[in-house]
Amino acid sequence: MMSLKKIRLELARTPEFPEGSVECGYEFTAPLDSTGKLDPKQWAQDKDKCTVRRFWHNADDEHGRLTHHKGGAWAFSYAAGEEEEEPIFRFDKHVFKPGEYVSITEHDGVTRPFRVVDIRP
Repeated sequence: MMSLKKIRLELARTPEFPEGSVECGYEFTAPLDSTGKLDPKQWAQDKDKCTVRRFWHNADDEHGRLTHHKGGAWAFSYAAGEEEEEPIFRFDKHVFKPGEYVSITEHDGVTRPFRVVDIRP
């Protein structure tokens, strides 16, 4: 059975944050299938519930949506138009479970690694 999950990502090790950071990351709601992968069919039914919150030390939280495009590309979107999106590398291939890593290209054009730290209903 597929269901929406709340997934928390925290910044993994980067040059600016050699230990990573619990103060930088994303919390988003997404449909996962039984293997832990994103489910585009379920997303299409529940896309209004697939929200994201970007949190970053010393910055206001940003709120947006998880978007999906033809060809399988996923992104976090904070405004209308693809230029405002943060594409997520191979998000369609990732298995979401604690300890796994994902890469997100952020607003500044830098791709940073994030670690899955929590998944809950």
